[in-house]
Amino acid sequence: MSRLAKLPPDGLDADQRRLYDAIAGGPRASGPFRLTDERGALQGPFNAFLLQPGLGEALQALGASVRYATTLPDRAREIAILVVATAWDSAFELYAHEAVGRRAGLTDGELAGLRRGEFDQLPTEHERVVAATTRALVASSDLTDAEHERALAVLGEAQLFELLTLVGYYATLALQLRVYRVEVP
Repeated sequence: MSRLAKLPPDGLDADQRRLYDAIAGGPRASGPFRLTDERGALQGPFNAFLLQPGLGEALQALGASVRYATTLPDRAREIAILVVATAWDSAFELYAHEAVGRRAGLTDGELAGLRRGEFDQLPTEHERVVAATTRALVASSDLTDAEHERALAVLGEAQLFELLTLVGYYATLALQLRVYRVEVP
């Protein structure tokens, strides 16, 4: 059972409503899962963003950047998110991003492999390196010299920075989702 009541849109103050509108009306709204429940309240991590709109806006902007303004291909981005979600056992992230991953072209077999921590079925070295690098980051919060060199060789400096930021952002969401016991709709 969720530890945080959903905040219905008709009870929001002006700052909360501005953030609500940015989330519910932004690019995430065209995704393959609903951002709001039947009453219009935000689902997933976004409901908690409304508790402190200034911080919520910063998280919302960072999330939009790692989802829509990086050079990581859609499949690679979703692979990384799903590796984080699996490591954190984040049911909502798995629910949401398996749907997004399917839209990006991940197959059921690839999704099952990601859940098991098996990356050999991924078709490109780039995707396998994204998955392995993400797993190393969530397992040890660091990269060995060899892991770092492999990531640099395949991803380059800019994409490695993007991946590090993405992993940190989705780990933050997974923590919030876990503590608030956010349920899958």
